[in-house]
Order: sequence, then C-alpha cells, then structure tokens
Amino acid sequence: MADLFCLGLIFNEIIIYIYRQNTKPIKMTKDLKLILLLAFSGLSGAFAQTREVSIIPKPASMQLSEGKFLLSPSVPLVAKTPAARKNAELFNVFLSNRYGFTLPVSFFDVVGSSIVLDDSQNTDEAYSLKVSPSSVDIKGGNAGVFYALQSLLQAIEEQDGTLAVPALSIDDKPEFGYRGLMLDVSRHFFPLAELKKIVDMMAYLKFNRLHWHLTEDQGWRLEIKKYPKLTQISSFRDSSIIGFHYDNKPFVYDGKKHGGYYTQDEARELVKYAADRHITIMPEIELPGHSTAALAAYPELGNRDTTYQVPGYWGVYPFIYAPKEETFKFLEDVLTEVMDIFPSEYIHIGGDEVPKEHWKTSDLAQKLIKKHKLEDEHGLQSYFIRHIEKFLNAHGRRLVGWDEILEGGLAPNATVMSWRGEAGGIAAARQNHDVIMTPNSHLYLDHKQSKDQADEPVSIGGFLPLEKVYSYHPRPDSLSADQQKHILGVQANLWTEYITTANHLEYMLFPRALALAEVAWTSNSAKDYTDFSQKRLPKRLQELETLGYLYRIPEAAVSFGKASNGRKTITLKPFVANSKIYYTVDGYKADLTSALYDGGAIELPWYHDKMKYAPVLNYIVVTPDNRVSNMFSIPLMEEAKK
Repeated sequence: MADLFCLGLIFNEIIIYIYRQNTKPIKMTKDLKLILLLAFSGLSGAFAQTREVSIIPKPASMQLSEGKFLLSPSVPLVAKTPAARKNAELFNVFLSNRYGFTLPVSFFDVVGSSIVLDDSQNTDEAYSLKVSPSSVDIKGGNAGVFYALQSLLQAIEEQDGTLAVPALSIDDKPEFGYRGLMLDVSRHFFPLAELKKIVDMMAYLKFNRLHWHLTEDQGWRLEIKKYPKLTQISSFRDSSIIGFHYDNKPFVYDGKKHGGYYTQDEARELVKYAADRHITIMPEIELPGHSTAALAAYPELGNRDTTYQVPGYWGVYPFIYAPKEETFKFLEDVLTEVMDIFPSEYIHIGGDEVPKEHWKTSDLAQKLIKKHKLEDEHGLQSYFIRHIEKFLNAHGRRLVGWDEILEGGLAPNATVMSWRGEAGGIAAARQNHDVIMTPNSHLYLDHKQSKDQADEPVSIGGFLPLEKVYSYHPRPDSLSADQQKHILGVQANLWTEYITTANHLEYMLFPRALALAEVAWTSNSAKDYTDFSQKRLPKRLQELETLGYLYRIPEAAVSFGKASNGRKTITLKPFVANSKIYYTVDGYKADLTSALYDGGAIELPWYHDKMKYAPVLNYIVVTPDNRVSNMFSIPLMEEAKK
C-alpha cells in the first residue's frame, strides 16, 4: 500500500505540473524530467528502505543491491577443496532441514548460476559474501566459508514457493575469538541427540565453543575406563528433590533414580559432530570441589574415613578431594583419558566453591601447608591447581578455571572464567592472564525470564531478561587497551539443577542465546536492541519454531501515545514474525476469546481511581504454529494520569 501511495504522489505531481503549464502537447522539458527523476528516486528509496535481511549475529558490514538470486535444486555449489566440500555438505544438511532439498556439489567451475566457495583466504573466521542475480561468491578461510553459508541461509526469502536471496554484499568478522555456551549435564543428564540439536543451532549462530560440564556432586557423566566405578556408581543418584530448594523443609524427593553417562565413543562422536560445525568442545572435570559423586565411588580420595552417596539435592557440599598423591594419580589418569577424547587446547578444571573445612581438620592437609610454606587453605587450593596445571601443560594443554582459582595465587598459565561478576576477570587481566567473561549478572541462563516466578517454570531465581543479555559488553572500561587484549571472549552458562527436560533446556536457552550470539560476534558500537529485537529476531524465532526448538515467547515491544480525542493509546509489536496478539483492557485474563489485536493503536478507556481492578492491559502472543505465550500485563494507571 505504501508503494502505491508513493506512485500516486508521483503522478499527482506530473498532473499538477501539466496543468500549471497549460500547454496542449506534453513535452519532456527539463523540469518534467527533474520531477520524474526525483519522484522515481523517492520510490526506489522507499523500496530499499522496506527491504530487511534478518541475519543474527549482525554482520560487520552489509549493503543491499537491486535484484535477487533465485535458489533452486539445480543450482550447484562449487567446492574445489575437501574442506570446502565438507562445508557444502553441511550447508545441504541445513538446507534440507529447512526447505526439503539439496544442491549438487561440483568440483569444477560451471556455466550459469552457481554458489562458489573459495576457502583459500588466510582470514580464519572472517568472510565475504557477494550475492548478485547470477551468482553467489563466498570467500574466506575454512571457518569463514562456513559462517558465510550460515549468513546465506538466514538471508533466504520464501515467497509463493520460490526461494531467493536478495542481492547484497557482506564483509564480516567476529569481535571475539571465543564465543561460547556452557551446558551442565551433571545435575540432569541429557541424551546425545539433544546435544547435537543444540550444537546445530550454535553453529547457525556462529558460536565456536561448547563448554561441557561433565562432573558434579550430583553426577559423573563421562566413561573413564581405568575407573569403572565412576559410571557404575557415580553416574546415578537414587532420587532428586522436587520444587525449589527452599520450598520444602525437609526436602521432598521424587523417588526416581536419575542418571546416565556418555561412553567415550559417544563423547568422540559429539566432538566430531561439533568440530565439523567449527565448534570446539571444552570438557570440565571439577576439582578439588564439587566431587561428591566421584568420592561415592572412590571414598579413599576424600579427607575423612567415611562413605559418600551421590546426592539428590542442590548446593555446595563440603566433600572435596584430599591433596595427596593417590588423588593426583587418579586425576592425572582421568585427565589423560579426557585429553585422548577431547583435542581442545583448553581443559576446564572447575576450581569453584571449594569449602575448606575438611582441609582445616585434615592432618595431611595441614602438614602440606607447613611443608610448602603456604599461607592457608586458599594457598593449598592454589598448590592443588598448580599441580594439575603442570600436568596439563606438559601434555600441550592449557588450564581454565572459574574465578576462585585467583584465591591463593593464580597458576602461572591459567585462563580465568569470570562468573562472580567481572571483578575476577579484571583482576586476572591486570595480571596478564587470559580471561573469558561469563558474569552471573548478565549471562546465567538458568535465571528466570520474568520477575513473577508464577509465570515461569521452576528455576534457581534471579531475573535475566533478553534485553539485559543483549546489553552486555565483555571488555570492561576499567582495563587499559593492552589489558583488554586478554579478554578472549564471552560465554553464557546454563546450569540444570531445575531443568529436567529437553524442552525446558531449550526454553531457557532461546531466545537469549541469540542475544548472546550478537554480543560475541558484533562490535559493541554496531549493536542496537530495537533493530535486533524488532527487525531481525522475529523471523529467526519463527524459524526456530519451524525447526522444532521450544523457545520462550518474549513480551511484545510496547509504546504509548495519545489519540486526537485525548485518550491514551498503546501499540504492541510482537517479537515473533506472523504471530497474533489477543488482549483485554478490563483487568481480566487474556486468552483466545479476547480481542484480536489489529496492529494499530489501542485506545484505552477513561480509567478512574475507584475501579474494581487496577487498570491493566493483559495480552498473549500466539505464534504461527499456535503456541501460546505466558500472559503479559502492562500496568496503565500511571500512564493514564500523564
């Protein structure tokens, strides 16, 4: 309609011009040419402004051109190297999942329309993507070509059964080299198929690290052949508490045995699956704390002469490894098998939340402190971690730990993962140690997504909305430019104490993982939350649903105004493409029987202070596949008084 309106204005200007000239023949004068040129330029601009390409994360540079590239099953992918062919094959997998067909792969140049993959560039993860009506040309290194193909997938438009990509030019590269997600499979076990599903979406969003949290107090999840009791005993617990940790005292248990583990072959399978998608899996083996499950199998590694059980409730346990040779032998054997499975340069050893009570009462621990002239038990933890770091370094690997490894002194080559805010990361960077930022204030995805717990599944608490994730920037201003170079990147963490199903896992990840993808890839100066949430996110969320991911349906964007009659108005814009909104303005619940929002401004009633219910607009969002959101409420009294 807007384009027709522009066209009408053009002809209106022409008619007015002719009338004012009052001439019989219509001559193409300079003035008339100018009017036509300006008018049609305006129309061309109007068309250009309405074109949007919904790529997440936002590319560093993108320009749109006229025309489009038609995509059909006959269009070949030209891939001349083995790496390019692998990327082409994966593109076909993703294309088939979305549109039901694949493209032929050619080893040689072809005549006619084609998609050419040139992976000869020495640019690592950077890439260029040029689309014209006759060809798609992709240049980059191996990873860069893969990421260009993900951008190409997101740029595909479907209309009347035809697929096309708008003509465009993208030059892109990531802001950070480390772009990660952490999945905790120890509190609750998840099958390999679900992990592959998450890896597929991570790759699509250009993540390159999966931090796999494999051991905990509540479960050990990796087969270690030299220590079979870790899978026979440590991988299962008798039952788990129900509800939130503080709901019931004493705890109420579900009575269901829970557990599982990944064989080494399964772990290798996931490592390869992720590597093919340019994602490195970093394993985490917790030490010296969070070790109750391991001690249940091998109690002799603890500090006391007792037995242990794999617990079914959450929290921090006092049961930690004893700092003795038998323990170090056990951990070195475990890590040897871990390194054989995982080629990752980085091995995460935890190091967080280590209560020191058992070391304080241990004769062995106290003798070690005196022998090595350590200041206290924090120094003993540093001694413990330095021992492990020397072992890892000797095998060509690097140690990563949570920011508690700063306490008692950092191991010489350690990388710090800063989770208790940014303070630990800042301190480590100032000591010239590498840092991965993952502050719980902005990147703990186990935190709920609404202030009202009743609106959300049970969770650990907190409040982390989509916009807050998007607002994060991993380089603290308090660091100098040289110190900021130690910030390798950023990661969000999903702990699973309260996440028992795959649907719940996805609900907590998405859409916040899309916001994180842009934090990790896009420069801070180029980020724009309105552009992200209202222009590019809606299409991606509809796609998530089509692909079978259960994301949380976000609240709509809300804006207030005033009608010509003086009544307040409210406008809603959903974050899911082609969704519907049903609403009420009388304080009663919104459901499918409520008024259907037509996209315009809603004129609000004349509210007064004596109403039975406080004035509120309640609404629900219904997606194209008929998923219904939580009911969202917008208080209106303060706005009505303005």
